Amino acid sequence: MILSVHNICKSFDGKDILKGASFHLENNEKAAIVGINGAGKTTLLKIIIGQQSADEGEVTFSKDTTWGYLAQNQNIDTENTIYEELTEVKKDVIALEQNIRQAEEDMKHVSGDELSNLMDRYTRMNDEFQRMSGYAWKSEVTGVAKGLGFLDEELDKKINTLSGGQKTRVALGKLLLQKPDLIILDEPTNHLDMNSIRWLENYLLNYKGAVLIVSHDRYFLDKIAGKIIEVENTKVTSFTGNYSTYAVKKEQMRAIEWNAYMKQQQEIKHQEEVIAKLKSFNREKSIKRAESREKMLDKIEVLDKPVTINDRMKISLKPSCESGGDVLTATGLAKSFGNEHLFSGIDFEIKKGEHVAIIGDNGTGKTTLLKIINGVESLDAGEIELGVKVHIGYYDQEHHVLHDEKTLFQEISDAYPTLNNTEIRNTLAAFLFTGDDVFKRIGDLSGGEKGRVSLAKLMLSDANFLILDEPTNHLDITSKEILETAISGYEGTVLYVSHDRYFINRTATRILDLTHGQMVNYIGNYDYYIEHVDEQMNRLFGTGSNVGNAALADGSYKYSAGNFDDASAESALSGSSDTTVSAGSMQSSVASTSGGGSADWKAQKEAQAKRRKLESALKKCEEEIAKLEARDSEINELLADPSIGTDLAKLRKLTDEQTEIQDKLAALYDEWENVSSELEEL
Repeated sequence: MILSVHNICKSFDGKDILKGASFHLENNEKAAIVGINGAGKTTLLKIIIGQQSADEGEVTFSKDTTWGYLAQNQNIDTENTIYEELTEVKKDVIALEQNIRQAEEDMKHVSGDELSNLMDRYTRMNDEFQRMSGYAWKSEVTGVAKGLGFLDEELDKKINTLSGGQKTRVALGKLLLQKPDLIILDEPTNHLDMNSIRWLENYLLNYKGAVLIVSHDRYFLDKIAGKIIEVENTKVTSFTGNYSTYAVKKEQMRAIEWNAYMKQQQEIKHQEEVIAKLKSFNREKSIKRAESREKMLDKIEVLDKPVTINDRMKISLKPSCESGGDVLTATGLAKSFGNEHLFSGIDFEIKKGEHVAIIGDNGTGKTTLLKIINGVESLDAGEIELGVKVHIGYYDQEHHVLHDEKTLFQEISDAYPTLNNTEIRNTLAAFLFTGDDVFKRIGDLSGGEKGRVSLAKLMLSDANFLILDEPTNHLDITSKEILETAISGYEGTVLYVSHDRYFINRTATRILDLTHGQMVNYIGNYDYYIEHVDEQMNRLFGTGSNVGNAALADGSYKYSAGNFDDASAESALSGSSDTTVSAGSMQSSVASTSGGGSADWKAQKEAQAKRRKLESALKKCEEEIAKLEARDSEINELLADPSIGTDLAKLRKLTDEQTEIQDKLAALYDEWENVSSELEEL
């Protein structure tokens, strides 16, 4: 075991973030921490690495363990170039290499014992150099730099001139080159393009050490993780398997927890009704039994109501008017910014009802293309023609359509004044804004929350052609799944740019790859693209990208294009190898099930019949008790009448009837308790 996290508790301002959090990590294990935004994932990482202290609990690394941590954002400020900063990691190897070269030079000028001693030292240095993989350090540095998306000509750029995302990539490169026993990464794919993410997947998959990742990239987690550590409602739970395996198990657990909670609540309600009924009999024997049941009820450990997350909420995204069959036709598109040439001669069409994803490396012009279609950017050449009755709804990464000074409720109600309060609240609830959340200011929201509000507004618009720029950016997994459900069921047309391969797999019917300044068409989802990209690249450009082979190195991603929309398809992502079920084995399974089920079915029918009989007896008993108790009350009223008190014959008759009623009630009370007990046991 390389890492042990035991009973960690942490709270901020009296609010519990983590309670009793425990998990462990084995040597070479690849694990991921998942949970909604704000669940405490990054807090847990910071406690592990010692940046924050826990209120309780302990974190233990095995002896002599080395670890490296990559935060989401880096603030590296140095005059070093990218190459110099990366080679800082190899300074010991570089220094040793220089000493070896110097020793080689010195040996030319000495003799005797001095030469013998120098040769011994030279041998030791060479052995150490080989142990440190010294002969490969240059290729390691350039390989990692290229893998993370840095071109050769970019390696001379100074660190202090880079963007935040580029600095994070440099920091990630340094961490990978250090090769610690445990790599800890917080959202490592945020600033990487698809090629770099695929490279990182394969690097980590083959890494001879342990990896602990926080990420919302489900495709990445499916490829890398063998264990999922969930942070939810202050608790930490470990699941064996990748993300899709976890998702299935989690759904099963939710169902079990909810059923257990509902069953206990029903039992508590039943016991309370029985207690009330026994007390209503108002006799010593029944009251004692009621008190006994109350004591038993007090000892029950009441289950907490399971946290309900609206990740299965059905969102209806239906255009108010239909467009024509031809939604968009692009001909001869070209765009450059100064000397930076993005693309030229691009032709493509979008048809009604298509869900088209545009993919490509960073800087190829994907977002620029969306802005051109939406009229935000101008074309250098070419023409874009929209079809009949096409109404565009545009979602950008900066959420420019929002007003910081407004509340969420005002943002929706001002944009759509015909909606009533219930409709506005239902719309916001669909994107996980409930209760007092609707009165938060837009300016106080996180990036992910702003994204959800923008998508909610888009859902209500009259658009029938949605153009989305990185719609899943900053969204947690739950929010992504809500959006996937909405887009998958959308009856209009969608064109979007995304790096989220899981999202593309779930929602795209076609992929346009903006590469080499051209647009390459793939009729299928992301897995279809992976299977065919090398063939297309070879055919069009004479050089394979090796994307498909790299991404499918472990054989775990083999499912058909466009067939990833239900639980059975999701289970194909479990990380297991291909499974074949033959007709013979299926028939055998069915036969054994039907053969063994006959006795169970008979027993079930008998139990149902017995329950119905007991329920009928209980109902009849309660009706008889109610009737007798009502008559007993009538007699009490009659006995209070002075005219009855002077009529001895009537008085005797009524008291005899009341005695008979009390005897019958005593028997009925006993019968009611016996039947109730039988029903409880059943």
